[in-house]
Amino acid sequence: MNADSALPPVRKAVFPVAGLGTRFLPATKASPKEMLPVVDKPLVQYAVEEAVAAGVEVLVFINGRNKNSIPDHFDKAYELEKELEARGKQQMLEVVQGIVPDHVSCVYIRQAEALGLGHAVLCARPVVGNEPFAVLLADDLIDGKGTPSLSQMVEMHARHGCSVLGVEEVDGPDISRYGVVATQQDDGDTASVTGIVEKPPHAEAPSNLGVVGRYILTPRIFDLLERVPRGSGGEYQLTDAIAALLEYEKVLAYRFRGKRYDCGSKLGYLQATVEYALKHPELHEPFRDYLRDAIDNGLLRED
Repeated sequence: MNADSALPPVRKAVFPVAGLGTRFLPATKASPKEMLPVVDKPLVQYAVEEAVAAGVEVLVFINGRNKNSIPDHFDKAYELEKELEARGKQQMLEVVQGIVPDHVSCVYIRQAEALGLGHAVLCARPVVGNEPFAVLLADDLIDGKGTPSLSQMVEMHARHGCSVLGVEEVDGPDISRYGVVATQQDDGDTASVTGIVEKPPHAEAPSNLGVVGRYILTPRIFDLLERVPRGSGGEYQLTDAIAALLEYEKVLAYRFRGKRYDCGSKLGYLQATVEYALKHPELHEPFRDYLRDAIDNGLLRED
């Protein structure tokens, strides 16, 4: 199906950022996990940059208590900008002013109670309306290797005119940490989703394709989210609404090109920090030299 004219473009993206981030306590006691920095940018900024590169114009943050640092980060900082300008730090001034492009707007919606990803997405309905939209989970940091993963998915959505789920192959027992899809008509990049289940036991997983934190959804999902009961963990699961969506519409699983870092885990976060530092335009050479010296001096040796 070619649906270039059947649906409007993906102009809005939802960022569920109301979670407690318990795996990073005490660092996240007063600061959101989405504000954890990878080198010199917080995780949520990487996700925002990915959305903007894909053509998104409205950023919808589903926020919670003690998350004021997120709107503060994307707001205009008059005092800081004035100070940088007075000191002649033009490059840093441009960095601060360019966090959100002028043509992009930010909307903040308070999720009073953390009732799951499905509930967080439903909170965005008044802003999203009757349009297809993206959902990005900031703790999934994805290096698209030249083409951001959401841009790839927007292309798939425009081509097929349906919801698109970002997936990757997950081997072994770790599959039980994901929403997992059953598929057919798999061409290596995309496959038609025939079923989806949230965090199944390893032995019961319908495939090794785990859904990661990138979605493009049609607006029908909102009606379904209003009807789904509480699911895994006593929360309203987006996975359950997607399973219901399959009765009405085609849904694609898309193996995005690039590398994903699970920054919701401490190990994944550290891996992202090291690898992003190694390609940072200012730091890559001195940081690489430091790592070589550290290895030569036995830093990795077990005592």
